[in-house]
Amino acid sequence: MKSRFSIPTLLVFLFDLLAAAVAWAGGVLIRSNFIWPSGFNVSVGTALITMLFVHGLICYRVGLYRGIWRFASIPDLKRVLYATVVSAGGLMAVKVLFDITGPILPRAMLILYPMLLAAMMCGGRVVWRIWKERRLYGAFAASGEPVVIVGAGSSGKMLVNALERRPDWRVVALLDDDRAKWGRELSGIPVVGGTDMLLQVLDKYQAEHVILAMPSASSAVIKRVANAAVGANAKVFIVPGIEELMCGRVEIDAMRPIEIEDLLGRDPIRIDAGHVHKIFAFHTILITGAGGSIGSELCRQLAHFEPQRLLLLESNEFALYSITEWFAINRPNLNVVPLIGDIRDEVRNEEIFSTWHPQAIFHAAAYKHVPLMETGNAWQAVRNNVFGTLQLARCAHLHGAERFVMISTDKAVNPTNVMGATKRLAEMVCQAFSTISDTCFGIVRFGNVIGSSGSVVPKFQAQIARGGPVTVTHPEVTRYFMSIPEAAQLVLQAAAQGEKGEIFVFDMGEPVKIADLARNMIRLSGYTEAQIPIEFTGLRPGEKLYEELIADAEHTLPTPHPKLRIASSRQVEEGFLNNLQNWLESPAPLDDETVRRDIQQWVTEYAPLQPDGGVRLSKDRA
Repeated sequence: MKSRFSIPTLLVFLFDLLAAAVAWAGGVLIRSNFIWPSGFNVSVGTALITMLFVHGLICYRVGLYRGIWRFASIPDLKRVLYATVVSAGGLMAVKVLFDITGPILPRAMLILYPMLLAAMMCGGRVVWRIWKERRLYGAFAASGEPVVIVGAGSSGKMLVNALERRPDWRVVALLDDDRAKWGRELSGIPVVGGTDMLLQVLDKYQAEHVILAMPSASSAVIKRVANAAVGANAKVFIVPGIEELMCGRVEIDAMRPIEIEDLLGRDPIRIDAGHVHKIFAFHTILITGAGGSIGSELCRQLAHFEPQRLLLLESNEFALYSITEWFAINRPNLNVVPLIGDIRDEVRNEEIFSTWHPQAIFHAAAYKHVPLMETGNAWQAVRNNVFGTLQLARCAHLHGAERFVMISTDKAVNPTNVMGATKRLAEMVCQAFSTISDTCFGIVRFGNVIGSSGSVVPKFQAQIARGGPVTVTHPEVTRYFMSIPEAAQLVLQAAAQGEKGEIFVFDMGEPVKIADLARNMIRLSGYTEAQIPIEFTGLRPGEKLYEELIADAEHTLPTPHPKLRIASSRQVEEGFLNNLQNWLESPAPLDDETVRRDIQQWVTEYAPLQPDGGVRLSKDRA
């Protein structure tokens, strides 16, 4: 076994003994005005030998040699001071001994010796660390890419210290909106001003890298600074949020490149986890479309609330395999039942409900792609989005499920396309069942989800990877966006607090221009618009310039959660379900124009777009 006293440790030990001897001799000299007192030679020398033995033993016992000199820090200095105090106590014992057996030691040594000893032992360690770090990292100070850190708090300080040891970056300036810090230095780096000076500072220092060290800042501040940095074509990184740091999930210098979600400036979602747990714990829960973007995230989020069983219904074999494998790796003890099936299959639906008796259903399965459903596939959109919802809702009603939650879309508001109109029809199905069933039917309506399959973000990423161009339909087209986890959490919150037939509308924040989104993604990828151009291709069939979350005839009511509101929509007419069922059971597929015409008899606010992009007004809009 290797000895704890290695050569470097032995040298440190000998240094501490030398420090004790020098402090001892220095104390005697200071006491006698730097004239060695001849009368104390024997007692002072004998006492010194005794003190060296006592001091060496104390230093070893307090663990002074477990640390590494090059990384000497506050805990090491605390151990040094502790050893000094104990040595001073030993000095008292020695003084009592020599008071009895020989000439009296100078009383001033009780003060001078520990002061000099602490100064030498602490100072030696600090000087060694400074010399060693300059030797190892001093050459980095003038090398590396210049970087500006935004945030001169504790996170900024730790980041500056971490970057001092890296050859690739060189911190040149700090920015902070706290005026009290302006003109001061943090670990030798100047705090030159507020965040509004970012562009001038980047230009002054010719810096192309920015690190956001503001883990406790609001999302609006981060969005403003990040957008300014991205607009200057800087490469932007961000340190983790304060919640992640406090939970110990990441290290302070574990930076990541800024992502498009950071530029949306959305505040973190906080749900009433206790209430959600109370509603769904120990329940059998069915998720349709379980392999999709929202469905799979719902599965992962629900896993936190101790369900008895998760039934994953999916028609896509590979998608179902993928989410099942995720559970096998990350939640192996959870009872997960993968079920291949189509929500339009009445026999399969009945089999699932009869076998497993789900108490809660999250219905996320749907056809969602607007242009695909608009031309050549309108009837299939009806069959899947409306008839499939009708089949599931009827099973939930007949088998006494507690809750049924349908995932809807902002495109169901004043729809101009088949997809949006079929989703509104599906909402109406749930509203109708809520009036005749003991099952609590609810609808949640939100806009685009970043990163979901078919969304613009993965499309833009693929186009950028190919070298462009990035295609945008129209310069003015805008959409609401939120992240997949955010959407899933709000769905659970709405499901837990919903009653009957309510349509929950999410606070989607400010709408985003798709062209601006494309520009930011190009810049985040390290390119300019000259390298990756944007091309405008024109609106596709059924597309709006702007999306809405609340229909013209609707108003909203607040809920206990600040991100959720309840839309008060018109009630469905009596006999709606029977009439709809008869239409859905048409013997042959209906052509697109017939589908559009027939939908309008129920969704009166539906105004299909003309082939030239104009809106054909419905009777409610005429």
